[in-house]
Amino acid sequence: MRRIGSRGLVCGTVGLGYVGLPLAVEKAKAGFRTIGFDVQGDKVDRVNRGENYIGDVVQEDLARLVEEGALDATTDFSRVAECDFVAICVPTPLDDHQMPDTSYMEASAREIAPHLKPGCMVVLESTTYPGTTEELILPILEKGSGMKCGEGFYLGFSPERVDPGNLVYKTKNTPKVVGAVGADALECIAAVYEAVLEGGVTRVSSPAVAEMEKILENTYRNINIGLVNELAMLCDRMGINVWEVIDAAKTKPYGFTAFYPGPGLGGHCIPLDPYYLSWKAREYGFHTSMIEASMTVNDSMPEWVASRAARILNEAGKAMNGAKVLVLGVAYKQDIDDYRESPALRVVERLERRGTLVSYFDPWIPRYQYKGTVKESVPELSAEAIAAADLVLVTCAHTNIDYAFVQKHAKAVLDTKNAMKDVLPRENIEVL
Repeated sequence: MRRIGSRGLVCGTVGLGYVGLPLAVEKAKAGFRTIGFDVQGDKVDRVNRGENYIGDVVQEDLARLVEEGALDATTDFSRVAECDFVAICVPTPLDDHQMPDTSYMEASAREIAPHLKPGCMVVLESTTYPGTTEELILPILEKGSGMKCGEGFYLGFSPERVDPGNLVYKTKNTPKVVGAVGADALECIAAVYEAVLEGGVTRVSSPAVAEMEKILENTYRNINIGLVNELAMLCDRMGINVWEVIDAAKTKPYGFTAFYPGPGLGGHCIPLDPYYLSWKAREYGFHTSMIEASMTVNDSMPEWVASRAARILNEAGKAMNGAKVLVLGVAYKQDIDDYRESPALRVVERLERRGTLVSYFDPWIPRYQYKGTVKESVPELSAEAIAAADLVLVTCAHTNIDYAFVQKHAKAVLDTKNAMKDVLPRENIEVL
């Protein structure tokens, strides 16, 4: 605890992506000597050049920290031996069968275990199912290090809370939750986060509680988004504008939180976390029926959007086979360059299955790769590019697109994000 207060610890971060790099930067800014670990040499080289590649990191901060020697990166995991605190921030995707893929977490634990020094703190930040830290990571660390958890090293779980593109809440000022194996581990790990972050730290009784609370955060959103997506489909049949309904409902000052429909769910957490919980629940003979129902609705949205597009084209006398569709925005949320699990990619896939000729424009993502296929954005959202499309399909509400210009030149528009709500006239615009 004295060394935490005097900034005498060396901190390590495994995984230099959307979670790991901002966390490493904040540790270094707080005065802790910090080492970033990653298996991708390109990321390591860019960090060591002071070259930022994550939107939530300030370029000047990274460059300064690297120049001062407060932060460096490496692919050499033997340098874990220098660290007193190691955070594991690696991806936790689903496999092809919608089952948890824990391989990145397991590989990271195996890499660091032989190099842990006595007294080191290890914290898993990757979102995962309840029980992972103690059932999966703890045995790997004990076997690889030859030390016992709670005696030779401390172990905890502190779920990442990263919202790319959020202009208010960043790594620095977002509250943290920490659960650990034992009271001493809890106090020491929490003290490190309190020395680095400003949002405050909530201590919980175990890693499993911290793991479950993270799943609750994202499952709560998944279920509510599933509700409004289902209502959007009903409102479409009833000829009611669901966006107007939500705007009216959110005037109630209590008991209602606004969620919005869309072409599906994207990002690194919300589309995945409920599957982790449902998978783990089956171990206990429990079926998460409400969660699974919302997942079914949300997973069906790309197909439903493709069907809406087909209806609009049909009403204009156009067959889908051979029709030209211009998709606006393939990021999973507005004003970021992240397309992980983006529903726009699944919408494109379903349109192309029906013979549609799909192009896209995204000022944040000039090219993307999906299921082995690479697509490049049209270079400019010109009047000619818009007018050439039989349908313009808005799948991400980037704020740096001139939607009035789009409306002026488009034959027809399907706006799945209500990005054009203030655009007039609206004769050629349909909303989700």
